[in-house]
Amino acid sequence: MPRDDPDISPELLLNAYAAGVFPMAETRDDPDVFWVDPRRRGVIPLDGFHISRSLARAVRRNDYRITLNRDFAGVVDGCADRDETWISDRIKRLYLELHRQNRAHSIELWNSAGNSLQGGVYGVTLGRAYFGESMFSRRRDASKIALVWLVDHLRRCGFTLFDTQFLTPHLASLGGVEIPRGEYRARLSEALEGDADFTAYAVETDPQAVLQRMTQTS
Repeated sequence: MPRDDPDISPELLLNAYAAGVFPMAETRDDPDVFWVDPRRRGVIPLDGFHISRSLARAVRRNDYRITLNRDFAGVVDGCADRDETWISDRIKRLYLELHRQNRAHSIELWNSAGNSLQGGVYGVTLGRAYFGESMFSRRRDASKIALVWLVDHLRRCGFTLFDTQFLTPHLASLGGVEIPRGEYRARLSEALEGDADFTAYAVETDPQAVLQRMTQTS
């Protein structure tokens, strides 16, 4: 895969997303970035998110707090905190800049006291598309619960495409599917014609309200 030039910028990154490609690094310490354009793309249909009974119970337990953009850097660090990661320091700096430009956002899951980050997910927004980059868990079901809140929030804010890049068994269990590159490009083009604001609404605080909206349309 082609390497980028040394002057990659947040603007170039957004143009890449609009063209259907995204960046990765081989390792944490790799100074280079390569562009990825999968033949089959993972997406989560926003009207087809699957909440199992056990996940619904975990959501209702409400022994956590959900926040929006409270600790974007902490979520990126949590996602990179594994033996092997594609999130290099260079990639982290690019996403932090996109966050400062209101183009990258995170959902955080904290303990009930709100002082220990337990999980989260972050991604990039463009038009009505949300490009999910990575997620992490430090407690059982943390990333799944964060995804429940994220999908509900994306729908409330008017997003139409949730791109997960690849499809993992974890995402497939939540309703994620794979679509061909051509179909993905068509959906992306349609999503880029409109506009959605990730910060249009405050994050929901009532788990039952989230579950009710999700089950009404899934």
